[in-house]
Amino acid sequence: MPLTLDDFDYTLPDELIAQAPLPDRAAGRLMTLEGGQPIDGHFQDLPGLLRAGDLLVFNDTRVLHARLHGVKASGGRVEVLIERPVGEHEALAQVRASKSPKPGTALRLADAFDVTVVGRAGEFFHLRFPSEAPLLALLEAHGKLPLPPYIDRDAADSDETRYQTVYARHLGSVAAPTAGLHFDAPMLARLGERGVGTAYLTLHVGAGTFQPVRCHDLSEHRMHSERFVLPAETVAAIDRTRERGGRVVAVGTTSLRALEAAAQAGQLEAGSGETDIFITPGYRFRVVDALVTNFHLPRSTLLMLVSAFAGQAPIRRAYAHAVAQRYRFFSYGDAMFLTRQP
Repeated sequence: MPLTLDDFDYTLPDELIAQAPLPDRAAGRLMTLEGGQPIDGHFQDLPGLLRAGDLLVFNDTRVLHARLHGVKASGGRVEVLIERPVGEHEALAQVRASKSPKPGTALRLADAFDVTVVGRAGEFFHLRFPSEAPLLALLEAHGKLPLPPYIDRDAADSDETRYQTVYARHLGSVAAPTAGLHFDAPMLARLGERGVGTAYLTLHVGAGTFQPVRCHDLSEHRMHSERFVLPAETVAAIDRTRERGGRVVAVGTTSLRALEAAAQAGQLEAGSGETDIFITPGYRFRVVDALVTNFHLPRSTLLMLVSAFAGQAPIRRAYAHAVAQRYRFFSYGDAMFLTRQP
C-alpha cells in the first residue's frame, strides 16, 4: 500500500502549540521511547541518555532577519519572506500582495530601499536588491526575525536570542533548527564532562519547511531544496566515533537530513551541496543512530521523517501520549529523544 497523508495525521489542540519559549532553554520536557513506548522526562535528563564516546552533531546555521514589509508603486502593501539568498544582491522570496507583482515591478521595502522583481522561480519570486550594500547587511539592518506561521504574534526583542541557538554562526536560515534551542552553556558543559563529543554542520533552513504537503499519495511529493555544508572535521569526528563504538546523535531533523544527504553515494563525504532528500518509512539510514527533535506538524514531511526513524506505530503512540499529557508542541515546545529502529 502506498503511503498517504492520512498515515501521518493527528489532532492537536491549538492551546498545545507553544507561543513563547520557557524562561530557561533547558527547562522543557523530554520524551523517550523505550520498547516503542513513551517515557516522560525532562530535557535535563539528556546527559543520562548518552554515553561517553557518543557524538552530538549540531546545525550551526543562524536565522536571517528575513521578513520585510513594503509597498508597490501603486501603493498596495506587500510582505516579503526571503527563502534564500542566491548571490550578494539577489534572493528568492515569498511575496504576499493583493496581486502578484510582475517582472520589472519595483517594491519599496522597510521604507528604506527598492528591490526589483526579476521573475518567478517556481512558487518563489526572484528579487534583485540594490548593489550599494550586501543583501545580508540590508536584511539584518531592516528586516525582522521570521517566527513560524503557527506562532500567533510578532517577534519580540527576546526572540532575537531565544529563536537562535547558542552556537549559531553561519547566517542563512529563515527558520531555526529548533531542537537546538534547548541547549544552553551549562547543558553543553555537562555533556562534555560526560565524555560526549560535539561536531557541527550547516544546513540553511528554507521557508519551504512550512509548506504543506499537497499530494495525498506521498510518492508524488517533491521536497524543497536546502543548502548544506558538511566540514571535513565533522566527517572525521563521525569516523572516530564509529571506530570506538559510539553513536552519532543528530540534534534536529536538519542535521539528520544533511548527514543522510551527504552519504547518498554510500559513504559519508565532506563538502557542500543542495539536498531535497525526502525521508519516509522504508528509508535505510546510513549515518544517524539517535535523534533529538521537537514535535512536528500533522501531515508534515518532518513527521514522516521521525516515523521512518523510530517506526510509525511508536511515533503514533508517542504523539497521542504527548497530546494527552499536554506536552508543548513545535518550535518553542518540548523535545523527544529517539533511537533508530532496527
